[in-house]
Amino acid sequence: MVRIAFIIGEYPPEERKKREDAALAYASEEVEIGFISIGASPYGRMSLDAVEAVAPLFHKAYVQAEKDGYDACVPLGMIDLGVEGGRALVDIPIIGPSEAVLHVAAMLGDRFGLIGYEAYGIPRAWARARRYGMADRIGDIRTVNMPKSDMTANHDLLVETFLREARILIDEQRCDVIIPTGISQCPVQMKPDFLSKELGVPVVEGIGAPIRLAAMFAHLGYKHSRIRFPKAGAD
Repeated sequence: MVRIAFIIGEYPPEERKKREDAALAYASEEVEIGFISIGASPYGRMSLDAVEAVAPLFHKAYVQAEKDGYDACVPLGMIDLGVEGGRALVDIPIIGPSEAVLHVAAMLGDRFGLIGYEAYGIPRAWARARRYGMADRIGDIRTVNMPKSDMTANHDLLVETFLREARILIDEQRCDVIIPTGISQCPVQMKPDFLSKELGVPVVEGIGAPIRLAAMFAHLGYKHSRIRFPKAGAD
């Protein structure tokens, strides 16, 4: 049994439960999933300064997870909050969801189509892809043009819009893997197996992929390189 800490921010109670349930769906006899809360809310639109400001909260959560005996950590959300610094703070794997889905997708196909919430997130998604050396694998990035806070009340419209945008990516941009760049779309509101069946291509999402990748790292005893991520405080 390995224990994975899922780091989660503040949400309205019903929305929080949806995200916890989505994470727990990837537990098994060999993988236990626990939750560590932080005092910041990613439920609204996060400005770039807010993204940087919450990194220390995630760093504290990673340290707490290691103290609590977890074997690896995954931060909720596709922004990979505090991941780089966290890897220098602890000796357990910290798996960024965005980084994880891009690398998993690279083993399932050649050309990715990304679908986000709203237009403001497109430049950020491109920036993350460039940081991870994956920009040349992306055919295009589209959106459902819907804030995450509206998705529960507009579920049917979300599904319809997502499928339409994904089919454009597949048919016009020759994408062979679809990546939802927000977990509030998938797997919270829509399940990846449903989307894959409808679209005929793999759909790689940001809760299951990083959790199971974190479990694999823990099972195999993999740790982040101290050449790439020197331990905090080391000379």
